[in-house]
Order: sequence, then C-alpha cells, then structure tokens
Amino acid sequence: MRFEDSNRSSIPIKIREVWSHNLESEFQLISQVIDEYPFISMDTEFPGTVFRPKVDPTRPYHSQLLPSDHYKILKSNVDALNLIQVGLTLSDSSGNLPNLGTDTQFIWEFNFRDFDVERDAHAPDSIELLRRQGIDFVKNKEKGIDSVHFAELMMSSGLVCNDTVSWVTFHSAYDFGYLVKVLTRRDLPGSLDEFFTSLRVFFGNRVYDLKYMIRFCNSLRGGLDRVARTLDVNRAVGKCHQAGSDSLLTWHAFQKMRDLYFVKDGPEKHAGVLYGLEIY
Repeated sequence: MRFEDSNRSSIPIKIREVWSHNLESEFQLISQVIDEYPFISMDTEFPGTVFRPKVDPTRPYHSQLLPSDHYKILKSNVDALNLIQVGLTLSDSSGNLPNLGTDTQFIWEFNFRDFDVERDAHAPDSIELLRRQGIDFVKNKEKGIDSVHFAELMMSSGLVCNDTVSWVTFHSAYDFGYLVKVLTRRDLPGSLDEFFTSLRVFFGNRVYDLKYMIRFCNSLRGGLDRVARTLDVNRAVGKCHQAGSDSLLTWHAFQKMRDLYFVKDGPEKHAGVLYGLEIY
C-alpha cells in the first residue's frame, strides 16, 4: 500500500444516493473510476443484533469469547437479518475522491429494499436510532435496491475479486458478513475459516479494520466517532449512522492514523484481520 502525501481538499463532497432506478448507472460510474481510485472505504447499516451471547456484564465483552464464538453469533444475526445501507468511499493514494468531471467530489450510499421494518426481525433501539438519523424505511421499501441485482452488478464492477484494490473499514466483521451473504446469496459459511476463505476471494488480502488497528495506536479507543475526535478528524458530509458519511469518516481517520502511527512500518502488517474475529 503506497501513499503519497495526503492533503484534505477544500473541494465540496456530495453523497450520491443510489436507489433501484439509478443502480445500474451508478455502478457504471464506479466501474469507470475504480482503477484510478482503488482504495475503498466501506460501512453498512443493518437492523442491529437479535441474537446475543450470555456473558458476564461486569467483564469486557470481547475478552469472554473466542473468535469462533463471536463468529457463531455473527452468523446467527446475519443469516436472520437483512441489509439496510452500504456506503462506499473511493479514493486514490493521495486521498482524492472521484469528481466525475465536475467541481465536486463524490461518495456513494446504496439503499436497500430487502429489510421490511413491519415484518422482519430487528433490534428496536437500532431501528429507532437509524430513523432519528434520517433513514426512511418506507422509502427504502418502495424505491430501494434489490440485493440480488446489487450483487450481480458488484461482481462485475471491479470492486470485488480485484487484487489491485484495498478495503478500509471500522469494526467491520458484520459489514463484511452482510456483503458475503449478499454476494453468495446464501447463509454465511458454517465455520470462521470458511468465512475468511470467502472474504479473501471477494475482497482480497488488503482489508484493514481500524477497530483492530487502534490496539497499536496509543490513546486511541472506542467507536468511530470517538477515534475521529481524538485524531481531530471532522465529519466532512452527512450524519453518523448513515453508511455513506461513515465510510468517508472511516477513510479520513485511516489517513490520519497512517500518518501518525504507521509512518515507519506502514499498515500492511495489520491487513486481513477483523476485530473480534482475529485469526492469523
């Protein structure tokens, strides 16, 4: 992963909202720019979790479960629930975003129809949070993307099965779980090893999870917004808990982490590890 000096541009950034009617044309744009902007930052929104392990509430959650146990819970939830949003930020090695021949830079937010808030299982507190942040579940149901069509276009877009791209994420085991489910059109694999095999087939070896990487960064802890505040990285566009905005904030936080903490060695040695599913 080679980077040039990154300069946060003053060029405005706009979120391209993707629905059923413009899905094909937006994927066509992505296909045209992916070679020039091969760094992909990704976030998803989903209906929370409905299956939770029994743990001691007085002890740290993640220390009580093996990665294989975490995966069993993840699989139970992802198999039972449906994706709501996917956010993608594409960037080049200097931190520039696609401008599509305009004076504006763009990121993408895909809105899905698969989740029906009236019918499908969900965590009520998660749905209420997403509503407060502006997600319109009625509009998603009426105008959103069918995940089967999304998967077909994603497979031919250059985003996946492409050795030249890198993926940047934050606490992304569930994010990748939903994308693997959508791309394979089936429940997640039965074992953690099989899941990682699928992950590498689709997303390659250059997958970075900032939640895992902050273990090696003094003073960084907590969720995405807390990490960004500590790094003095501001949200450039949109709201938290909307996938497009969070994907961009993740990318900007990664750039700052790289410049502060990984100047000597680079982040490559931390690639391929997802927080909570740490197998090496």
